[in-house]
Amino acid sequence: MASLATGGLGIKNPNDMYVSMLKSRTVEDAMVQRFGLMQEYRSKFPSDARHTFEHRTVIDGSGKDGLIHIAIQDRDPNRAAELANGYIKAFRALSEHLAITEASQRRLFFEQQLEQAKDNLAKAEEAMKVTEQKTGMIQLDSQARALIESAAALRAQIAAKEVQIQSLRTFATSENSQLIQAQGELDGMRTQLAKLGGSEDGSDTALMVPKGRVPEAGLEYIRKLRDVKYQETIFEILARQFEMAKLDEAKQGALIQVVDAAIPPDRRSFPKRALIVIGATILGLFVGVFVVLFRAGYERVKKDSNTGPKLQIFRRALSFKR
Repeated sequence: MASLATGGLGIKNPNDMYVSMLKSRTVEDAMVQRFGLMQEYRSKFPSDARHTFEHRTVIDGSGKDGLIHIAIQDRDPNRAAELANGYIKAFRALSEHLAITEASQRRLFFEQQLEQAKDNLAKAEEAMKVTEQKTGMIQLDSQARALIESAAALRAQIAAKEVQIQSLRTFATSENSQLIQAQGELDGMRTQLAKLGGSEDGSDTALMVPKGRVPEAGLEYIRKLRDVKYQETIFEILARQFEMAKLDEAKQGALIQVVDAAIPPDRRSFPKRALIVIGATILGLFVGVFVVLFRAGYERVKKDSNTGPKLQIFRRALSFKR
């Protein structure tokens, strides 16, 4: 089930992907730059600061509770809490540009298509403006305008439906019910366009008003008007699809939700004062015992009649050398 939840990537623990993203170079570089860790760690290069930061950071998502735990060591307790909380902000900034869930994939796909449609609409409007300045304003009758707008709207709906099908194919198989339904709707709209005598690329002239009713100079204006109406319709359709994808993404909830925000610790994690006191006590005991035994042995040797004179000669020799 965890593998299916992560898109069939074969990940045993779904937290592993998020832990890897938290440990990514992009997130760590953002932390180094935001908190000035190069100056804090006295590093000449960002890679050195990132390496030091990695040694002071522990990110664990393998617990049975299903949560990701972040622990950071720093000399300043307040700074340690700020670094831990800053990790979440850096991760969210990264996840905004990545498509992890199915809804986020659709949102990113429609966002790209919407940006392209926006540029195409601006180009079509500019081309129509140039045509108006060159040929002058042309007033079309209601029948011709309705025919042009209907064909443009139908072409835009076909293009938007093709985009939707491409979006579905990013995560769905050919047997998916939504994909089959969308393909059927696309075939129906193509049939309607064929009955009107138009084509999807807009290269035909069958939808144009006969030359006997519209001056030759107005044909170019009609083509530009048709392109503008087409781009306007496709932009509106993609905008609705994009908003729906954003709502679906919001319904799935945030990728990372903070259960316990980091707070300044109330005790030191290192060095352990209790261990230092115990270690110093034991070391002092051994040193004291060694000193006592050494002095007792020295006094015994000094009082010995055989080794006493030799010891005095050795001490005088040391004094002479000094």
